[in-house]
Amino acid sequence: MAGGGTGGHLFPALAVADEVRTINPRAVLWFVGTKRKIEARVVPAQGYEFRTIWISGFHRSLRLENLLFPLKVLVSLVQSFFLIKQFRPDVAVGTGGYVCGPILAVASLLGIPTVVHESNSYPGVTTRMLSGRATRVFTAFDATNRWLKKTDNIERVGTPTRDSLDGASKDEASRHFGLDLQKKTVLVVGGSLGAASINKTIGRIAGVLRQRNSQLIWQTGQSDFQRMKGSFEGQALGWIGAFIDRMDLAFAAADLVVSRSGATTIAELTRIGKAAILIPFPFAAADHQTFNAKALTDAGAAVLIPDRELDERLEQELIRLLNDDVKRISMATACKSLGNPNAGKIVAGKILGFIR
Repeated sequence: MAGGGTGGHLFPALAVADEVRTINPRAVLWFVGTKRKIEARVVPAQGYEFRTIWISGFHRSLRLENLLFPLKVLVSLVQSFFLIKQFRPDVAVGTGGYVCGPILAVASLLGIPTVVHESNSYPGVTTRMLSGRATRVFTAFDATNRWLKKTDNIERVGTPTRDSLDGASKDEASRHFGLDLQKKTVLVVGGSLGAASINKTIGRIAGVLRQRNSQLIWQTGQSDFQRMKGSFEGQALGWIGAFIDRMDLAFAAADLVVSRSGATTIAELTRIGKAAILIPFPFAAADHQTFNAKALTDAGAAVLIPDRELDERLEQELIRLLNDDVKRISMATACKSLGNPNAGKIVAGKILGFIR
């Protein structure tokens, strides 16, 4: 299993890995990632073997570290070769992002079946490069097909999400985050790395939410945590942290979600069924987060606010929805109707089917 850099690439891989182990408890899985990204912390905590390669993304802006990119690619290909020779996998699976490029490229050259899963409507560079050689490409959107090199190996299955998201209770969630059960709870997540514009606006209106008898579960991302936690000092505002390890409890506690609209976030929202305010990342490739969000807004499951309109609209929309229980329940019901909770099982079963 190769995927990481962000939660959007990592969590579908973990969901598939969990299903593989459920279907075949004898299956042995290794994860490959990098030392400094989210996968290095999360994967070992989930009980999976974890190995690293020396690779990073190529920045579109001019940066000195881009000069190292060719060397990193070469080194990571050599590392991937030795990892594959050591582990001797029956199947190599990548879920997008630069980390899966070297592993799947080498696996393909060695004649090992390769599987790519792409969660976004607009596939990343690595997926586009690998799609022509992959044994199978799984997607979440039909629109993805037109960006890939061939179509006879593509199958739309949705985005895998983890079964562990199901079943958490609001009581347990409130105890975990130290919340007041009598208050409405807003879950704010900008993705695993945070979202500066969302954090800035929430920091500005946090006091207003407290005055309206509401509280927050707020994932700021590491870079904004120290700055944003000042909004909480001396106020009964709920919970703030750089990263949420128990998203099942965060969703269970939430009456309303404020988030970006990456594919994994959309998949999790539709699995659980939560009313949401979605703020697409404005610099996403081909504006795919806006297309993701529109799939929910068109179904009456979410409100879409462009990033440039956050300051003028977010406070108003939060107050309106927090005051309208009927509307939020209607949105949550519509959201759940869009989910595909079996995507992970489908992908896992097909991966195991490639084993000779």
